[in-house]
Amino acid sequence: MHEKFWGVLRLIMIIFWGVGCKTNQATFQAPNNSTTANTITAAPTPLMDTVARQQSDSIPEWVSKPGSYHPTTTRLSDLIHTQLKIRFDWSKQQAIGEAILTLKPFFYPQNTAVLDAKGFTIQNVKLVSGTTNKDLQYTYDKLKLTVKLDKQYTRNQEYKIQINYVANPNNLQVKGSAAITSDKGLYFINPRGNEANKPKQIWTQGETEANSAWMPTIDSPNERMTQEIYLTVDPQYTTLSNGLLVSSVKNLNGTRTDYWKMDKPHAPYLAMVAVGEFAVVHDKWRNLNVDYYVEPKFKNTAKAVFGNTPEMMEFFSKKLGVDFPWQKYASVVVRDYVSGAMENTTASVFMESLQLSRRELLDTNWDFIIAHELFHQWFGDLVTLESWANLPLNESFANYSEYLWEEHKYGKPSADALNLKELNEYLAEAETKQEPLIRYHYQDKEDMFDSHSYAKGGRVLHMLRNYVGDDAFFTALQNYLKANQFTSVELAELRMAFEDVTGEDLNWFFDQWFLKPGHPDLKVVHAYQNGQVQITVTQQQDSLYTPIYRLPLTIAVWNGKQKKEHAITITKAQQSFHFPAEAKPDLVVFDAQQQLLGKINQPKTDAELMYQFYNVNQYLPKYEAITKLTDKVNEPKVLAMMRAALQDETHQIRSAALAALAKYTGPELNALFQELQTIAKNDKKSVVRADAITAITALPNPAVASVLEQSLSDSSYAVVAAGIEGLITTKNEAAAAKLKQFDNVTSGELLKALSGYYARFGNPTQLDWFMRNIDVVKGENLYFFTQNFGGFLMNFGSQLDIKKGLTKLEDMARNHETYFIRLAAFQALSIASDSEEQRKLLADIKSKEKDPKLIRIYSNIP
Repeated sequence: MHEKFWGVLRLIMIIFWGVGCKTNQATFQAPNNSTTANTITAAPTPLMDTVARQQSDSIPEWVSKPGSYHPTTTRLSDLIHTQLKIRFDWSKQQAIGEAILTLKPFFYPQNTAVLDAKGFTIQNVKLVSGTTNKDLQYTYDKLKLTVKLDKQYTRNQEYKIQINYVANPNNLQVKGSAAITSDKGLYFINPRGNEANKPKQIWTQGETEANSAWMPTIDSPNERMTQEIYLTVDPQYTTLSNGLLVSSVKNLNGTRTDYWKMDKPHAPYLAMVAVGEFAVVHDKWRNLNVDYYVEPKFKNTAKAVFGNTPEMMEFFSKKLGVDFPWQKYASVVVRDYVSGAMENTTASVFMESLQLSRRELLDTNWDFIIAHELFHQWFGDLVTLESWANLPLNESFANYSEYLWEEHKYGKPSADALNLKELNEYLAEAETKQEPLIRYHYQDKEDMFDSHSYAKGGRVLHMLRNYVGDDAFFTALQNYLKANQFTSVELAELRMAFEDVTGEDLNWFFDQWFLKPGHPDLKVVHAYQNGQVQITVTQQQDSLYTPIYRLPLTIAVWNGKQKKEHAITITKAQQSFHFPAEAKPDLVVFDAQQQLLGKINQPKTDAELMYQFYNVNQYLPKYEAITKLTDKVNEPKVLAMMRAALQDETHQIRSAALAALAKYTGPELNALFQELQTIAKNDKKSVVRADAITAITALPNPAVASVLEQSLSDSSYAVVAAGIEGLITTKNEAAAAKLKQFDNVTSGELLKALSGYYARFGNPTQLDWFMRNIDVVKGENLYFFTQNFGGFLMNFGSQLDIKKGLTKLEDMARNHETYFIRLAAFQALSIASDSEEQRKLLADIKSKEKDPKLIRIYSNIP
């Protein structure tokens, strides 16, 4: 699902770990939004061993808290087909619908049908039989519609129920998850047209069980239906839904009705509609239509963003041995989306960040999210999870598709850089939460949408691929998809698909990685004596809660330019392995394929690390050498290595070297400064140029100010933003006049940087700039922009009409649709003013908040 905007999820981690209110501050401090990754070989946090744990009777924070058991939904009735006729009342934000559902008993005879229908006004319920309709009795509790049928039906008898209703999504109590911030199902954007620079739109978001807020259904992932949706709209609007557009008819009252037909079955949560003034950019894959729906002003850049989609469809079809299985594929970008994206069958929805100007395209590539949602068309849509406990059967695969595409399109080093980022996502979450991937015990189904289901799951699939080999891996996936298409599955079906191909019992792998919590925490020591290399591996994880893992992997022993690999299998808490060697090796690489999910602490000498950088042509060993030798960058050999890294073909390695060189204070400072200045001007990757600006800012050189000023002329917004951050770091209060050229720019990254500068070194007249742009910035950038606005009001409030700013922040803290933005506004209010009136206002906001996530956060704020 919802790509799952992991930048936002990182932000949520920051919120949960470091939330607090700042008052009476003399100077404003912006929140730290750096996302510097830890190396996978960083020393682990020590945990008590099992004996000590038993003696102390303490439980680590990360141990899962028991929740209720959530079984797969029992299927009493089977929803065969949904025919929906729907129109919209923009002013009331309602959907007026007529649904005809074709059902039958799943197995046992039934005389009632229980449907999900959240917050409806039910007008009537009828049995449709031929040309006659018969009123049916029903009961309704605003969540479930229980219909008494005219007789008892058997599993071989279909029947049709017609329901006329009004959906009232805004009357629902909104909940959500870190990945999906709201669950009211149907959303009206700017319905009265009174929000400047925002189009009027309607769109839906069904996962997990929110489509029943706008259409009556059986809202369970183990249900499947075909569908027909008739959308009646004003003629200026374009519509999109699942399947194919069969007809578009002008009505006598001036409206138009579009008829969308989905003739292959899919889960109800994957149904969708979107309505808006979209430009439709046409593309093709083989003989299928591939379309991109965007706001008209982004028509000319839509293909630059989404244009790799046909190539992805071809790549995934061939890799999986199963062609893209649906009638068409469309991508639509909407405003104020409650997630990153959603894989509705044949029609994925994306957040507005995917609408980019030509200049923004220099810094941004959204292939990962596009690949993620596309891969769901196989894993999630064609084969669907049986219950939310099995969510990784959707999300782990979609997450891993990002690696597969990166590897195919941009090379393995770039894919391995992504792998490390995802690993660190999971390890960060594992500090406070460790769960099995497949888990039937949880507090709420929304809890499943975490870095376990996404990042850990994707890394587990990578290990499985490495273990069985590419041929077996993709053959097993082909068999799994073909055997289970148009059905719902649980983990056992995936395991058996791999066992049928490999001929091996793989319970051990699926048990320790999918059904048990945690990850290996390894200490690896290597030594040479008497013609042998000895490797001693200790599994340090707390075995009271975490398995002792079976880990098949490879050890690489390097002598000179020669490498010998040795396959081993770790099965014990501590285990030693011996390999013959004619001389003391230059390097021993544990897990030569660099595929293991876990923490690895293998001490290496500086000489070994430098040898590793120059000889092991893989991303992770190079990255490890750079990060572990950063503190020794003043040593000539290390400096030479870092300079060599600046020429590496992988831009992530160049960026890592720049971060290390920012700490240089040695005698070659002036020469290094010139070298970094050249990179800041000429590197082909804008992110590297931006990192070069950041590194230059840290170096003690009188020319820094000149470089920062030059960076403001770069074609890349990322480089300009880095320059502005540099102006903040160097406390350059005289640059405000030079920054006015960007006052009308709409780049979120740039606006975030400008807001940080103006909060410190601006002037009271920039209140209007903040007020205007706080409605322009979105997502993670808006979180930090809002807090910077609080700092601006604190620093300049006595010189301006602070009430205007406080009123805006109060409205956001109470009403913004995204809960972490409400939190940002709350924090901004707390730093903007410390009056008694303000404290009462904050208390009132806390007391009236209804989102469980924010309530938990606010409970920790005095």
